[in-house]
Amino acid sequence: MAKTSSVEKNNRRRKLVDQYAAKRKALKEIVMDQSKPMDERFRAQLKLSALPRNSAKIRIRNRCEVTGRPRAFYRKLKLSRVALRDLGNTGQIPGLVKSSW
Repeated sequence: MAKTSSVEKNNRRRKLVDQYAAKRKALKEIVMDQSKPMDERFRAQLKLSALPRNSAKIRIRNRCEVTGRPRAFYRKLKLSRVALRDLGNTGQIPGLVKSSW
């Protein structure tokens, strides 16, 4: 089990990303638009950098929904390999069979 503080910090980041998504997208479009004047693009870049760092989507860490483990994460299932194996062995994931020979 991961530290609760780490999981909560990641959840706060997710909230900030959702809150600032539209504003960040609008500012990034201005910054990337080559037809706009340089000073307008520069002002947009300054506004973008004034936003909270944790509002950037890149700051979110993929974590297991069950254990909060940050490594060996399967995106499709939102589980770590450890949780996937445990749930698979107990038969809680349909279609997943533990191989044995």
